[in-house]
Amino acid sequence: MAKEALLHTAQTLERLGLNKGTSGNASVRQGNAFLITPSGVHIQDMKPNSMVEMNMQGEAISQGKPSSEWRFHRDIYQARPEVGAIIHTHSMFATTLACLRHDIPPFHYMIAVAGGDTIRCSDYALFGTQALSDTAITALESRRACLLANHGMIAIGKDLQQALDLTVEVETLCEQYWRALQIGKPHILSTQEMAAVFEQFKGYGNWSR
Repeated sequence: MAKEALLHTAQTLERLGLNKGTSGNASVRQGNAFLITPSGVHIQDMKPNSMVEMNMQGEAISQGKPSSEWRFHRDIYQARPEVGAIIHTHSMFATTLACLRHDIPPFHYMIAVAGGDTIRCSDYALFGTQALSDTAITALESRRACLLANHGMIAIGKDLQQALDLTVEVETLCEQYWRALQIGKPHILSTQEMAAVFEQFKGYGNWSR
């Protein structure tokens, strides 16, 4: 079932235009291991058995070649025991802002869904490297999503559905922020206003803290 769910998530990301071709990846925790989408395989060619199982030592324990970004998946699972699924995309607006190396400020109260009053942008590091994993872990501290400089976005969740919902929401926020910047300088919510948002979010569906 987990392989089917992961494949469905990867297919949904492409259908929504959040990933294209072989870009991006997703994973789901499986006890002391995790399943991750394969490297360099187009979505239309993926099957449930294409999903690669890895242990927390970074070794593939099933057939197939894992995504080149497996390191940050492994490291996030090790650092964040509450995380059950991870999605990485090269979606248009998140990647556009990541290429500007912008943190996303609280221009809209829904920034809080990512766990803080900003969505951070990491430092730049080469894809597939331990350096990228390290900077992603830093950007995700006390957060559920971050941008990767000149690269894309990571969203995490307790399960695949929550991670997918957050991915969609962050991309929407990035588009809204980008559009607002075309007109002028957005008004930024204060620390006190964002604190009230967090209080209101307590127990509020998928976004409760």
